[in-house]
Amino acid sequence: MLHELHIESLGVIDTLDLVLGSGLTALTGETGAGKTMLVEAISLLVGGRADATMVRPNCAEARVEGRFVVDGEEYVVARVIPADGRSRAYINGRLATVGNLAELGEGCVDLHGQHAHQSLLSGRNQREALDRFCHTDLMPLRAARSILSEIDASLSALGGDSNARDRELDLLRFQVEELNAAAITGPGEDVQLDSELDVLARAVEYREMGAVALAALADDDRALDGVGAALQALTGRAPYSHLEEQLRGVAAELADVAAELRARADGIEENPHRLAEVRGRLQLLRDLRRKYGETLAGVVAFHQSTQARLAELEGYEQRVDELEARRTVAIAAERAAAAEVAAARRNGADALAEQVERHLQALAMANAKVAIVVGESDPGDDVAFLLAANPGSPLLPLARVASGGELARAMLALRLVLTEAPETLVFDEVDAGIGGAAAVAVGRNLAALGERHQVLVVTHLPQVAALARRHVVVSKHVADGQTRATAKVLVGEQRIDEVARMLSGDELGESARRHAADLLGPRAGNSSR
Repeated sequence: MLHELHIESLGVIDTLDLVLGSGLTALTGETGAGKTMLVEAISLLVGGRADATMVRPNCAEARVEGRFVVDGEEYVVARVIPADGRSRAYINGRLATVGNLAELGEGCVDLHGQHAHQSLLSGRNQREALDRFCHTDLMPLRAARSILSEIDASLSALGGDSNARDRELDLLRFQVEELNAAAITGPGEDVQLDSELDVLARAVEYREMGAVALAALADDDRALDGVGAALQALTGRAPYSHLEEQLRGVAAELADVAAELRARADGIEENPHRLAEVRGRLQLLRDLRRKYGETLAGVVAFHQSTQARLAELEGYEQRVDELEARRTVAIAAERAAAAEVAAARRNGADALAEQVERHLQALAMANAKVAIVVGESDPGDDVAFLLAANPGSPLLPLARVASGGELARAMLALRLVLTEAPETLVFDEVDAGIGGAAAVAVGRNLAALGERHQVLVVTHLPQVAALARRHVVVSKHVADGQTRATAKVLVGEQRIDEVARMLSGDELGESARRHAADLLGPRAGNSSR
């Protein structure tokens, strides 16, 4: 819902702030006072076309801001129109595109009248509106199409071109044979071989270093003898009893280290044959990593996936037969579901058109004809709402209806029938060319719509204004050679005076005020109940 509207330097409006509420709000005022400019401002906030001619004379730019609450989330939207250059858009203080504004506005505001932002003019929204009215069950069709898409994707993955499939088979067989022949033992084989290569390539050096270390531990008068001498000197001496046990442990560990060192050094042998074998194996693994994966683990994974793809293609004919059989069943299911959807749409189209026509008759369009056309091919996705406003006029799509007032009333009739709509609905020119009982009917229908939505209506009819929950008057005055428009929420006597003015012009006689008070009834004392 639109809660606040701020306008600067837009047309005749210098500065204007307006707080709005729920229900039906009437926007009234003399012709040219700037009522429609309020609608233009809202249109700009929801992605409407900006034009430099909207900018107030002698001003650098126009600015419109609005505070919306949508599903509990608050959005502050702004549109800036420079006198020279492209417009700018903002959402919650951050730069946005006009498309972002339109996307946000599509779900929360609909403008009806002479303005372009009208959701029910799009074919997609007309189809969705018909489906809501008919309670069309789209789930079976969506499920059938999902299954069909999965089957088609599987067939496409198998490869439909026999030549391309043969080429892929040749490549896969070569790769699998090469990897099978390599017989990689695991993703860590290259790491193990690198370690073995290091020992083989430096065998002499490692044996010599082992011998040096062993001599430092086990030769006469070296580490083991020194620890033994220290142990002998301290054994049985009370002050050193705690060190005696430590020295025994050190002596045992040194003996173990010396034994393992001797075994390791003796086990290192020069083996040129094995050295060449390891080098060759590592080169093979490097070549495979270069071709099939950055790591040996990647090569192993590639081997597994290639084997699976090869098996899939080698069983191609059988797999294709299975998928084609499933596809035949899926197509039949999709066609049946599409036929059910089309039948629901066609059955509901006439009922929806009939209900809209009945509302139009009460809205001073007694001879209007409405048709809802559903496409011939199932599921009838091509839905078009058509209107012939006058006898002898052809049925035309709503977007081609020339009269803003007729289009606005058609939209009002549709909204009265359809249960879902954006939360904020704006009607301009909805009362064009009507009066009397039809004016009362328009007002009552707008008020009824206001029970479910926030409704703003620009009106010249006192019968409509009197039925509004809230009444805003737009007026203009000239000061210092400049024309300025202002907007004010009316209360009490102010509202009676404005409705009386609408009834009788500038002659605010008692008769007009009594008539206005009668029209307003309880609303005469409170404009924002």
